[in-house]
Amino acid sequence: MPVTSIRAFVVAIIVGATQVEAQAQVGTDIGRAPTLTIERYPESWSYLADPARQTGRWTEPFKYIPLSTDGSTYLTTGLEVRSRYEGYANVRWGEAPDDGYVWHRFMPYADFHVGKLRLFAQPIVSGISGVRRAKRPVDTTGADMLQAFVEVEVDVAEATSLRMSAGRKLISLGAGRFVDTRYGPNIPQAFDGFDISLTGKAWQVTALYFRPVDNRLDDFDDRTSTQKTLWGVYATRWLGENRATGFDVFYLGLRDRNAVYDQGAGNELVHTFGARIFGDTGSSYWNLEAAVQQGTFANRRRAAWGIGGEIGHRFPQAPLQPDLRLAADVISGDDDPDDPELGTLNPLFPRGKYFVSQSPIGPRNLIHVRPSITIRPHTDVELSLSGSAYWRQSTDDGIYAISGALVRSGKDSDARFIGTQAEIAVAWQATPELNLAASVGVFDPGTFIRETGSSQVIKLIGVMANYRF
Repeated sequence: MPVTSIRAFVVAIIVGATQVEAQAQVGTDIGRAPTLTIERYPESWSYLADPARQTGRWTEPFKYIPLSTDGSTYLTTGLEVRSRYEGYANVRWGEAPDDGYVWHRFMPYADFHVGKLRLFAQPIVSGISGVRRAKRPVDTTGADMLQAFVEVEVDVAEATSLRMSAGRKLISLGAGRFVDTRYGPNIPQAFDGFDISLTGKAWQVTALYFRPVDNRLDDFDDRTSTQKTLWGVYATRWLGENRATGFDVFYLGLRDRNAVYDQGAGNELVHTFGARIFGDTGSSYWNLEAAVQQGTFANRRRAAWGIGGEIGHRFPQAPLQPDLRLAADVISGDDDPDDPELGTLNPLFPRGKYFVSQSPIGPRNLIHVRPSITIRPHTDVELSLSGSAYWRQSTDDGIYAISGALVRSGKDSDARFIGTQAEIAVAWQATPELNLAASVGVFDPGTFIRETGSSQVIKLIGVMANYRF
């Protein structure tokens, strides 16, 4: 796509966003929208049993369907329908043909409660159109079961409950740096297994054992992975009644029978120990996380580390209500490819859109800085501008995609600077159910990319319509 076309598209987005006559009074960030969640099962609609709390919204009869006179048996239903166009010029800086396609997914769900027992099911019907390359598991899985689990919750003490679930479900831990739903691409990452959570008034401890679901292209052929296994304990302590501030400590284990790095491939065992502090005062917010990893790779020792997070400040009383944010990461890479010890951090199952809406870079062997500003030209419209800079943490290791695939080997260059990326994005919450969003970005290659192969400027565009209730 020519640069002039990108500029024209950006201008059109800005002008159109500022002229919108929106009506909904809800957030525009689909990942942080009020009430609705990505996983859907954390939502609780039982309060609608009280007629005084009903608003008359047309969706409410679908959110609480009483099946018993005492209200202990009820059904919650919902739906997500999303179409997203993504277009790329100079894929992998010109190493691959230009790419463009439209993702589609249809995800209804039903949540059946009988007292303390619940049954949750969410199928997915997915597809991709316009693509010329081979289809990938993140593009489509046909028709399949995305989530299906049984859960029981019992009171074990005053203000303390025990919840146990087993089956297939989406999982997000903390800020999603190590385990998340992969919500951005077309097919979210589900897991098969079980978890147990003990929750008090100001704390929660969760033990889990899961295997990721391997998505396949045909209908009802997804299978539990035989390559990877995830287990661990995740604990949270909240410091306020609204649970907006607190800290996490966690241990996560991973077995990967075929891990691939710039150093080579082999069986990997990863032990991740980490901590996170988070908070949101309404004006200021922060999320800082650090982790160390131990274990083995190809029967040799591995030792890695990472630290990252974001801080920001909102100005709700200022014109356009600007929100200033700074995100940064320092993530270890391997410092000697001839040394059998591996130093590359394994991010396990991170967010599908880790840095910006579209990025060819993933969280391994990386130093990353991203300032951004978000403004609100209208009540239901948000416009954001971000700039990212990337460096290799170790000049003896390569760079990797979010999926973990090796993008460029580090064996042919000592340069550290990977490049810069700029993105402008707009989102409009047209109704409480319909979110429209678009983004345009460019990735300008740095010295490392220029010294290791093709080095054209990547141009990216995304347009999305997401309807859910």
